Amino acid sequence: MDHVHILFSLSRTRTIADLVEETKKGSSKWMKQQRLQHFWWQAGYGAFSVAQSQVSAVSRYIERQEEHHRAQSFQDEFRQVLSRYQFAYDERYVWD
Repeated sequence: MDHVHILFSLSRTRTIADLVEETKKGSSKWMKQQRLQHFWWQAGYGAFSVAQSQVSAVSRYIERQEEHHRAQSFQDEFRQVLSRYQFAYDERYVWD
């Protein structure tokens, strides 16, 4: 696996950066305890807001992400999302 999708409900007093940092720390510690090799987090991340009305659909997508990415790579899907919402990006800074 080369990526994860996570759906968070974020309090107004928490930052996305803090939540990502905690997630990376906790999962890295767990992976080391399990003695799993070849695990690391990339430096960056993508975060997107989701309307409450879309939470169920996003949850279903996450449950099926492994199946979904057999048909379309994560990189291609991420590019499509960035393009769809007209987000300017430079490929040199997107992938580690």
